Amino acid sequence: MRFQIVLFSLFLSVLAQLNAQNAYTQYVNPFVGTGGHGHTFPGSTLPYALVQLSPDTRIDGSWDGCSGYHYSDSIIYGFSHTHLSGTGVSDYGDISFMPTIVSKPVEPIQKIDTLCYSFSHNNEKSKPGYYSVLLDNGIQVELSSTTRVGIQKYTYSRKGFAWVTLNLKHRDQLLQGKIIQNSNKSFSGFRRSKAWAEDQLLYYYFELSRDAESIIISKDSSGETKVNLGFWVKKGEHILIKTALSSVDEEGAESNLKAEMPHWDFEKVRKDADLAWNIELNRIQVYGGTLIQKQNFYTALYHCMIHPNVMNDVDGRYRGRDKMVHTADGFNYYTVFSLWDTYRALHPLLNVIDKKRSHDFIMTFKAQYEQSGRLPMWELWGNETNCMIGFHSVSVILDSYKNGVISLEELADLYPAVRAEAMSNRFGLDKFREKGFLSIDDESESVSKTIEYSYDMWCISQIARQILNSKLKVRFPDLYKDASLFEGYSSSWINLYNQKSGFMTPRLNGNWIQNFDPKQVNNHFTEANAWQYRFGVQQSSGLIANDDKISKLFNTDSKTTGREQSDISGLIGQYAHGNEPSHHVAYLFKSQDSTIKYTSKICAEMYAPEPDGLIGNEDCGQMSAWYVFSAMGLYPDCPGSDRYVKSKSLFDSVLVDGKTIQETFFNRRVFDFSDAISIVPGRKVSAPINSYKSTVFKDSVLVSILSNTNYNDVNSKIKYQINLGKFKHYLKPFWIHENSIVKASIQDTNYSFLSFYSDVAVAQLFKRPNSYSIQIKSVYNSQYTAGGDDGLLDGLIGDDDWRKGRWQGYQGQDFEAVIDRKEKMNLDSIQIGFIDDKRSWIFLPSQVIVFGSSDSSSFIEINQLSLNQTDNSGSRRLNVSIQGNRESYRYIKVIAKNFGKLPDNHPGAGGDAFIFIDELTFH
Repeated sequence: MRFQIVLFSLFLSVLAQLNAQNAYTQYVNPFVGTGGHGHTFPGSTLPYALVQLSPDTRIDGSWDGCSGYHYSDSIIYGFSHTHLSGTGVSDYGDISFMPTIVSKPVEPIQKIDTLCYSFSHNNEKSKPGYYSVLLDNGIQVELSSTTRVGIQKYTYSRKGFAWVTLNLKHRDQLLQGKIIQNSNKSFSGFRRSKAWAEDQLLYYYFELSRDAESIIISKDSSGETKVNLGFWVKKGEHILIKTALSSVDEEGAESNLKAEMPHWDFEKVRKDADLAWNIELNRIQVYGGTLIQKQNFYTALYHCMIHPNVMNDVDGRYRGRDKMVHTADGFNYYTVFSLWDTYRALHPLLNVIDKKRSHDFIMTFKAQYEQSGRLPMWELWGNETNCMIGFHSVSVILDSYKNGVISLEELADLYPAVRAEAMSNRFGLDKFREKGFLSIDDESESVSKTIEYSYDMWCISQIARQILNSKLKVRFPDLYKDASLFEGYSSSWINLYNQKSGFMTPRLNGNWIQNFDPKQVNNHFTEANAWQYRFGVQQSSGLIANDDKISKLFNTDSKTTGREQSDISGLIGQYAHGNEPSHHVAYLFKSQDSTIKYTSKICAEMYAPEPDGLIGNEDCGQMSAWYVFSAMGLYPDCPGSDRYVKSKSLFDSVLVDGKTIQETFFNRRVFDFSDAISIVPGRKVSAPINSYKSTVFKDSVLVSILSNTNYNDVNSKIKYQINLGKFKHYLKPFWIHENSIVKASIQDTNYSFLSFYSDVAVAQLFKRPNSYSIQIKSVYNSQYTAGGDDGLLDGLIGDDDWRKGRWQGYQGQDFEAVIDRKEKMNLDSIQIGFIDDKRSWIFLPSQVIVFGSSDSSSFIEINQLSLNQTDNSGSRRLNVSIQGNRESYRYIKVIAKNFGKLPDNHPGAGGDAFIFIDELTFH
């Protein structure tokens, strides 16, 4: 009893304190970003909560339905308890309820697969921690929540028999469902599902405010899938449902409910939710500004506080990356780390305004490494989605140390984890370390990966330097060597900086890519083009940026070429505010007036307090964190650098955790606006360019080697090696007559006390295995050419990563080609390579038919192969054997039938499928 009195007194104290502050929830509009491509949701959640209780208007997994809700819709399919805010891939939507009312209970509700009802936005309302809507069936639905528990309140406009349906087969694929009836008013179970997270196991426990009079549980091969609960109700009557979640077990969910919501007072939950949000929003207090600016600001701050989400139960237990149950000791364990997005501004913001929670994030990183051997990349409910690029957890760790979130001892404890990330072989890191950069033939998105790996390597070098300057260095005997090694890797982006064009340019097989177009959106960049990666990320930008170049970015033509990319939005010239690679660029100007000009324009034109008020995906808080920083008048110069660049605040004054901007961000920090940080590569020169006409040659090919560092530098000497021969000094171009590997580097002798070699450019040159020609009667996509028509006969076999460019892609059409083998030859079989990657719209052909001819006009069918679509993805080499009489043919025709329109259960339903085809080999 005394404990309860103390808690109540504490509550009154907090409430009194809040009344003296500002009720900033009045400025928050949760509908912002639910229209356009913002991908947010309007339902009830608390700051960083496990539960996000919100309506679902889209259950098809579509891109604009990633959050489960889109403002353009008018039908609700259910109210589920988990949602993602602003992602680019669909998931969650777990534990979905839907109420309905009928005249008689005998109506077969259990036979209806999907319940859905229309609604009007005129009858919809949303505030932080509260949502309500009137469905067209006359039921008023109200939602509120605590950290781990959601509460629903259904109010009926007429009498009748009310059904409430829990549907575990909702949105993503149900692998296994369990529904346990504990009594007539309490149920529990679990839902195991597959979507973006390959294996999501979620437990639930819910209670009804009154006994169900009818209970119907449905089953199929995946277990229990649905329960229909029936009640007689009067007009104006309420039914409430409390639902708790857990990653551990049903008992954990029940404990969460009893701890956080032991009562049935909906209004108390709603008011407590509003109070919780006001406490968090008061971390930053702004004064002055317009109403719209305040609405934009506090809605943005609200969106910054939705993810990551606490994952442990009230007793500290959680299911970790190893799928085992652990207990968080002294911290809360979190999930949903969209680090490619959030390392840039969201985590630097939270490292300042919420150090305790940020500390918990870092302890979560440490726990995930101990359980799985990996720091999070894009972690979702204990699953690593391997989405996006880089290993930016190291940036968050460095920035947290620089902002006093973790101690030096804790930083040292994390050093083995950050080093392991850099030394792994995932996503081309082995090739990156071996060559000093990535080229197209190493990895797709090679330019973006090289740039962002360089930044991450810089972060690790800085972590190593911090430890080196302390007594803790004795724990790591090779730390000085590590620091120098990672510092060297941090300048690897220079190998892709083409001094002639002034752009980060893709390299292919030691050479520059041909026909380079900086406006082209392609698979060499991550959701961007060369313009948008021209100034790298914060760490690498200073060396190549100047005000004239940056101004050209903002003032060039906004039209892009190549593939359509919905993420590239909010264009000012080629600056694209709707996606993260551009976010730091307005802060690179040496002229503060230029920075203010563009940041003010972006704040005014690309953020608005309305559903279509975000110019791009919210991306788990990053889009909003940019606004929060910029509205305050500053931005991180480089996460982990402890430096900020000034712009101009939208407000008269700003307090952060009770302190002024100057006290919060610039106290005890070296700051000079004109000295934005740049990490000059020191003793690093760019790898040379192996220049040649074609990777595949008929008889011979002439190879030239050029310096990319300084074309007239007499103090640099190029050396090259053919196959495993000795390195030679390069004097003039040379001929290659057989399959060869040519390696080249530059010996820099500019330093009197030291000479060293650049990173290595590697070119593999192949002599063509045949003299066949091909006439392709279909039209391949300009992004997927395999180097041209002869790419199907050149002997180069594409691997599973079709984005590297070794495959030809045909969309919405059959593939048809005739191969001229130049003379009549026997034919036993043909091998044809295809790719299966259904998520990317690439399907196996439904049928492959092979014909033979001696005169190129009269073709005889010699075999056909029908293919079944499977769930397996990757490349396949199909063998079409020639049955019956094996006659001699000069001409071979191959037809591959396109799958057709994408099926209804595909995110791109109704779109045209691709066929991806590679080498044709004849035996």
